[in-house]
Formats: sequence, structure tokens, C-alpha cells
Amino acid sequence: MSIKINNLNKSYSNTKILEDLNLHINTGSVFGLLGPNGAGKTTLVSILNHLISKDSGKIEIYGYNFEKNKKDIQRISSYIPQTYSFYPNLTAYENLEFFAALYGLRGKELKQKIDYCSEITSLEKFINKKAHTFSGGVKRRLNIAIGLLNSPKIIYLDEPTVGIDPQSRKYILEVIKNLNKEEDTTIIYTSHYMEEVEYLCDEIAILDNKNIIIQEKKDILIKNNSTINIQLEDSSINVDTSLGYEEFLKTMSELHTQNKKILNIDFKSKKLEEMFLSLTKGKLRD
Repeated sequence: MSIKINNLNKSYSNTKILEDLNLHINTGSVFGLLGPNGAGKTTLVSILNHLISKDSGKIEIYGYNFEKNKKDIQRISSYIPQTYSFYPNLTAYENLEFFAALYGLRGKELKQKIDYCSEITSLEKFINKKAHTFSGGVKRRLNIAIGLLNSPKIIYLDEPTVGIDPQSRKYILEVIKNLNKEEDTTIIYTSHYMEEVEYLCDEIAILDNKNIIIQEKKDILIKNNSTINIQLEDSSINVDTSLGYEEFLKTMSELHTQNKKILNIDFKSKKLEEMFLSLTKGKLRD
């Protein structure tokens, strides 16, 4: 288990943001953390990266005590934010060199790490160009390259494909997949692009109303939040499975009692976005 969170609480100005939140994330997983605007995703990720303090609760990351082993946790973690985290007037190489030095890398080791990170993110032909001249997609790739300099075991990715073209977006998703597969890196992925989460993640949690309202393997989550269509001679009935299959069994029993002839039963798996809107009640959040 890479992350264990028990009874986590956080408030701002007497307003509860997280309340008795529990979350366990498996080592080596690509974990999708979803939630409406204002649900507390950024607060949770900020706490896990020691950017803000928690009010109470217990956190353990890769076996490290959250309070006692802060430096150890930071050493194995990387937070890649939605905002660009580099200096626009420096070249890609100068940015990588600067941040690598902050991690204590020097000489041959520093150069090898820069070469590795620029190769993974295909920055080679941009390496000596200033960052402010880059397209949105290349800037995102530089963000990721900087986040890989400390060889993290856990990477927190916050909306890494916002504002970029489809080709760059596809490439970044493949980079993330390869990092997880080849380096066994645990990825915590937050995004409003549901198709990305559905493509990348093997487990998903939805944060809403200050807590995790559901956590499950992606395939099971989508399967259990789908629709069963019952086709009758003169009509059809759709049964939502988000609360289990009891409603389906009840409907079938009623149809049997009424001697209704069933022509066909069709299971329709929902897309992740449909399921998300259903579980969060589809309300507009400000």
C-alpha cells in the first residue's frame, strides 16, 4: 500500500473541507481522483505533499510516518501542478539543471538524469530553447520532465493536459502509462477529462461533500453503475444499477406478477462521465 489515509480532517475559517476522510491507494496503481469543483481534491493533494497542514487524522506514505518522515516522503514524491513550474526565460536544459541541483544532483549524475528525463518526454530538440517559446504541449512535457528528476515513487498529476492539442495530449497520456508500467510508479491523477481517467486509471475514487463517496476498481465501478434495459412488447424499462441490482430484481418480480412478456434484456455500461454525474447528482458547483 503506497498511501494510507485514516480520518483526515481539514477546515478553512471554520468551513469543513475534508471530514473523516479515509483512502487507501495501492502501490503501482494509476489512481484517478475525481470530484466536482470545490470538493477538496487540491486540498487533499496539497496535504499529502506537505504544502498545507492537516487538522487531524493519520497518514502513512510508503510506510513512512507522515509527521516524523517528512523529508523521506518528499524525496520519493513529485507533485506536477496544473500551473507551469519552471522559469520561462531559461532554456529547457537550464530549467532541468536548476531543479536537478535542488535535488542534490551533480556532475555526471546530473547530466544523465537530464538526458533521461528529456528523452522520456521527447524534449531533445527543444533542450536549448527558452521555455517561453514553447507550445502548450511542450510546456506540459517540460513540467513532467522536471517532476521526474528525483526518480519519484509517487507522482501527483493535476490536470496535466489542460489547454493542449490532441497530439500532445495523446503523447502525455502514453508517457504516464509508460512511467507506471516500466518504473512501477504510483500515479495519482486528477482531471476533469473523464475519457482520460477512463483510459489511464485502474482504480478510481470520487471525492464529494468532504469525503470519498465511492472507491473501486474502474471496471467494477463502471459495471456497477450502468443501465439494464428491459424490452417489453409495448414498452421498455431502464433500471439503473448504481445502488446495486435489487431494483432490477424487484422490477423483474413485478413484471412476472403482471404476466408481462419480456422480449429482451440488454446491459448497457455507462461511460465514466455519466456515472460521475449520477453519483454527484450532476449539480453545478462554483
